[in-house]
Amino acid sequence: MIDAMRRPVFASSIVWLFLALFCSAFPLHPGSAFAKEYESLEDLRADRKKLAFQKRRIIANNDGCDCLYFPKSMEATSDNFLALRTAILEGSQVDTISYCTISSGFSHFTHRTSAGTILTRQSGDYGLRPDTRNITADLIEQGTDPLQAVVEFAKEKKMEAFWSFRMNDTHDVAHRPEKPYFLFPEFKEKHPEWLVGNGKDRTPHGRWSSVDYAVPEIRDLAFQFVKEVCGNYDVDGVEMDFFRHLTYFKSTAFGGKASPEECEMMTGLLRRIRTASEVEGMKRGHPILIAVRVPDDADFCRDMGLDVEQWMKERLIDMLITTGYFRLHSWSHSVDWAHRHGVSIYPALTDPRVKGEVGPFQRASQDAYRARAARAWSAGADGVYCFNLYDINRDSPLWNQIGDPEALAHSKKLYFVTDVDGNPDSWLAEGKGYREIPIVTPSAPATLEKGSLFSVTLETGEDTATATAAGFTVDSQLHLDTPGLLAKQLDVRVNDLPLLPVTSEPETGDWSHFTVPAEAIRKGENRIDIHVGTLPPASQVEWTHTYEGSAMPPKLWRQDGSGSLVVERLEEDGSLLIGDWKKIDGGYRLYRHSWGTNPEVLSVFEARAKIVSGLNYLIFTNGLAGERLRLFPNKILLHHHPEKSWEMDTTDQFHDYRIEIKGADVKVYVDGELRIDAPGAMTVSSSYPRNEICFGGSNHDGPGTAKWQRVRFRSERKGFALQDIALSVDYQKTD
Repeated sequence: MIDAMRRPVFASSIVWLFLALFCSAFPLHPGSAFAKEYESLEDLRADRKKLAFQKRRIIANNDGCDCLYFPKSMEATSDNFLALRTAILEGSQVDTISYCTISSGFSHFTHRTSAGTILTRQSGDYGLRPDTRNITADLIEQGTDPLQAVVEFAKEKKMEAFWSFRMNDTHDVAHRPEKPYFLFPEFKEKHPEWLVGNGKDRTPHGRWSSVDYAVPEIRDLAFQFVKEVCGNYDVDGVEMDFFRHLTYFKSTAFGGKASPEECEMMTGLLRRIRTASEVEGMKRGHPILIAVRVPDDADFCRDMGLDVEQWMKERLIDMLITTGYFRLHSWSHSVDWAHRHGVSIYPALTDPRVKGEVGPFQRASQDAYRARAARAWSAGADGVYCFNLYDINRDSPLWNQIGDPEALAHSKKLYFVTDVDGNPDSWLAEGKGYREIPIVTPSAPATLEKGSLFSVTLETGEDTATATAAGFTVDSQLHLDTPGLLAKQLDVRVNDLPLLPVTSEPETGDWSHFTVPAEAIRKGENRIDIHVGTLPPASQVEWTHTYEGSAMPPKLWRQDGSGSLVVERLEEDGSLLIGDWKKIDGGYRLYRHSWGTNPEVLSVFEARAKIVSGLNYLIFTNGLAGERLRLFPNKILLHHHPEKSWEMDTTDQFHDYRIEIKGADVKVYVDGELRIDAPGAMTVSSSYPRNEICFGGSNHDGPGTAKWQRVRFRSERKGFALQDIALSVDYQKTD
C-alpha cells in the first residue's frame, strides 16, 4: 500500500495513482545469472552452505539515506543516486552490498511494496533537511527504485546484493501527535496496542515506538516483507538487522527477560522466512542466504527474545554479523560461536560513537578502522562488515585495505582498549553483566589511585616479529589520556616491559606518550600495567577545568548543534552569547566537555550566566544517569523533575548557578543559596550514556538565548581519571 497520510506537497493524485498501478504490475525478478535447475531441496542447501563461506572480504551496509536525503541540487536519476555511495565501490574489496530500503518505523520502505508502505514523504515538509528530498517516487516513475538499482549495479560488477531489513528500526521515536515525524507509519497510529509503549512515557529500556513481536500481526508483517523482496528482487541474501533497534518484546522494554514462549515466537518467524527463501531459491535456481546482525552473546540475545543459538542449530541462518552500539566479548568469541555451528562470521565495524574524544586520537579515523579490521581478521573472521562507514570516509582508501589481512599487515594503525562503549543496559536490564571486555573511554573513565596498580588488556592484530624479520622497523607508542597527570608520574609497562616517556611529542592536551618496543607487542591480548607514583593532593586541584567566556571555547569543548539561525559572538562584558531567535524548531547550540566523574563522589558544575530569552540548558551526566537544569527568563527547573523549580529573574544580571551531584542526589545553588534540593533525581539513564557536562542555548523544543561568562567543573576523587588508552603502530621498510 502507499501511505497517503500527510502526503508531500509535490505529489498529485495522478502521481499517486500511477505509483499504485506500477507497484501492482511490478514483475518477479528476472532471475540470477547463476541460475541452475535443482533436482532436490538438498541440492539447493548444499549450494547454500558453500555460498555461505565463499570469499567476502567486505560487506558494505548502506542505510538508504542516499535516497531519502538526496541533494536537491542534483537531478533525480538512477546514475546520480548510485554515484553518491555505490559506484565508488566498483573495483574495491567490497564483495557484497547490503542495501537497506530505510525500513524505519518498521513498515516504511523505499522499494516497491504492497506488503508495506512506500515511503514518499519529504523530510522538508516536516521541517527537516530542507536542502534534500526523497527521490523514491522519482525513481519508481523512471521504472526502477533504490533496491533494484543497487541489485542491478552489483550484478553488473560481479558483486553480491543483499537486502538489509531493520527488524525494529525506531528512528520514528521523535513522533508526537501534536508534532508528527515523517518516518512514523500510519499503522502505528491505527494500532498503538501493537507497540511496546507510547509517546508520553519512556520505556525503561529500548524505545517506546518499537513494535511488539508478541503480536501475531507484527510477525506476519515481518514475514510478508521478507517474502515479498525474495520474490520480487534478485537478491543474493537477506540481512535481518536485529541491532536496529534492540527491542522486540514489551517484557524486555519494561525490565524483564523474554520468556521461552517469546523466544519461540521469534524462532517460528525465522523458520517461516527460511522456508520462503528456499521456495523462492528453488524457483530461481539460486539460494538466498539469510544473515542476522545481533549482539555477540548467546545469553544476551536469548534474554532479548532472540534465540540465535537455536537458529544456528536448526540451520535457519547462514551468516552471523555481530555487534553494533556495544560489544560484549572479544572477536574470537564471535568466531568460535559461529564456526561451532557451521555459520560464517562477519564482525561489524560500526561507527564508534564514543563521546568526549579530544586530541589527535579518534576512533573514526582511518588508522583506527585499520586496527579494528586487523583485530577481526586476526581472530579468524570470514570477512568484515562495515556499518555507517560511507559518510565518514566516502573516498577512503579503506575500501581497498580493510578487506585484506596482508594489505593491513604493515599499515599504520591506531588501537584502542575500547572501540565502542554503548550501554547494554539501555536495551536490556542488567545488560552490562554480560560484558567481558574492558571499558575505558572519556564517558566511562577508569580511576588511577596513588600506590595502586591498574591493569587492562588491549588486543592487536600485529605480528611485529615477522615484520621485523622482513626488514621493517616498527614505530609504536602507547598514549594515555590522564588529565592532571604527567608521564613522569606514571610507571607504565606492556607485557612486563617498562616503557619510557616520549619527550619530543608535540602538545596534545592531557595525553601522555610512551615508546613501546616492537618486541613488547603481541598478536592478540597485551597486558598494560599502570602504576601511579607521586600525586598532588586532590584538595589542591580546585577546578578540573575553567572556561572563560572572553574567548570561544577551546578544542576540549565539543560543539554540538545545528541551525542556520543560531548566533554565537563574544560580548564586551566578557561573555559568550549563544542566541537562537528562530520561529521554528530544530536549531540549537551546545558545548560538551567530558569530565570523567565518578557517581559515588561529589561533583560540582558551575556556570555564571545571564539569560536573555527562551530556554537554555546546563546538562550533566555521570555515565550512569543524567539530568538537565532548564534556565527560563522567570525560573529554573530540573528537566525530568519539573516540580523541582525556583522562580527568579534570570535576566536582570549574571547569576552563579552551581550544581552539585553525588550518587543520585542533585542540589542547585544560585548565587551561593540552595534553591533546588532533589534527592534521587539522577535516575534517568537510557538517554544519558555519556559522562560529561554541557551548556548552551535552546534545543529542538524552542528558541533560547543566553550569555555565558564562565563555566567550570571539578570532581572529588581518590585519584585521577584515566579517560582513554590508545596504541599507535607504524611500519617503515628499511633499506
